[in-house]
Amino acid sequence: MSEAEPPEEFNPFKGMPIFGDLGKLFAQQTSSSWDNARQIAIAVATQGGAESNVEPTQRIALEELARVAELQVSSVTGLTNVRSGKAASIVASTRTTWVSATLEAYRPLLEPIAGASHRSDPLKTPLDDMSDPAEAMIGQIMKMLGPALTSMTAGSMVGNLARRNLGQYDLPIPRDSAEILVIPANIAQLASEWSLDLSDLQLWVCLSELTHHTVLSVPHVGRRMQDLLEDYVASFEADPAALRHKLSDLDLANRDSLDNLESLWGDPEMMLGAIQSSAQRALLPQITALVSVIAGYVDWVVDSVGRNLIGSYQQLSEALRRRRVSTGSADRFIEKMLGLELSQDHYDRGTAFVSGVLERAGGEGLARLWHTPKELPTPAEVEAPGLWLARIDLAD
Repeated sequence: MSEAEPPEEFNPFKGMPIFGDLGKLFAQQTSSSWDNARQIAIAVATQGGAESNVEPTQRIALEELARVAELQVSSVTGLTNVRSGKAASIVASTRTTWVSATLEAYRPLLEPIAGASHRSDPLKTPLDDMSDPAEAMIGQIMKMLGPALTSMTAGSMVGNLARRNLGQYDLPIPRDSAEILVIPANIAQLASEWSLDLSDLQLWVCLSELTHHTVLSVPHVGRRMQDLLEDYVASFEADPAALRHKLSDLDLANRDSLDNLESLWGDPEMMLGAIQSSAQRALLPQITALVSVIAGYVDWVVDSVGRNLIGSYQQLSEALRRRRVSTGSADRFIEKMLGLELSQDHYDRGTAFVSGVLERAGGEGLARLWHTPKELPTPAEVEAPGLWLARIDLAD
C-alpha cells in the first residue's frame, strides 16, 4: 500500500495578486462576497475545468451499500437517523454540488469571522496618525477588505476540501439536510492511490457518514456542537500586537517584501493569529472533548460492523485512520478557524473513553452517552470514564 503524494501547500490567494485581483473583486458590484466565494470554490474544486456527472453505476453501488450500512448502524446504535422529519439518505455528489452545499452549511460559522475583522480596526490607531506607511496600508486593507478576504479564503478552502473529502462529515459539523453527500470521484481516487478495494472503501464511507449523521441528529448533541462552534467563531477579536509582529519585516521600499505580501495573507497564522481570543482558548477543551467522544463512538460502531462485513477491513481501517491525522493545509486552516483542530492524541482520548465505558458498563452503558444533555461528558470525564459513569448514576 502506498500513500498519496502530499497535497500542494494551501494558499487561499494563490494566483490572485492582492493588489490586482482584490481591486477587480470590488469592482464587481453585482456580486456578493459569498457569490465570489462559491465561484472560487468551484474553480478550485474542478481545477477550472468541466466536471462530469456521477456515473450511474457508482450511484447505484453507493445506494445499495447505503441500505446495508443503514440497517447495521441502526442496529448497533439504537438511534434514529431522522433529520428534519426525513430519514437519512446517501447521495452521490459531484465536487461542484458538494461545494455549494458545504459553503451554505459553513456560512453561519464563517461569516462572523469576517465580521470580527471588519468591526475592529486591528491597529487601533487613526490611519492619518500612523508614521509607518506599511501599517497604514495594512490597516486600510483590513478595515475595507476583511469580509471579502474571509469569503475568498472560505471559497479556496472549501474548494480544496472538495478535492480530498470523501463525505460531508470529515469535519463533524451538523447539517440540517437529511441528505448525506459523498464524493465518488474522491473515493475512487483514494482507493487507487492507496491500493484499497473500492467496494470495501465505499461501504466504510457509508458506515462512517451514517454513524456521524445519526449521532449529530440527536437534537441535543447537534445543538451542543453547533452552539460551541458558534460561540467559538463569535469570540474572534483583533490583536494589534500579533498583526504588527507579522508586519515587522515588511518594507514598502523593497519590492521583494511587497512580493511576499500575497503569501502573508495566505498564511493561516496571519488571519487567525491576529484575531484569536482567550475566550476561544477556553472553549477549545469543550469542543475537543465532544469531538473526541463522537469520533471514538463512530470508530467503535464502524469497527463493530466493518469487521464482519468488510473483507479488507484491517488494512482499510489502518489506512483511513492514518490519513485522518495527516491532513493537508486546507484542512488545518478550517480546523483552526472553527476550533476543530484535532491531533492523534485527541482521537486516542476518544477511543480510550469508549473502551473504558465498555469495560465498566458494556454497550448499554455506552448507549447512555446520547440520552440527555446531562450525559454528555465533561473534558475531565473524557480522561476518566469511571468518573463519567459515577456522575450519571447519581440520583437527581
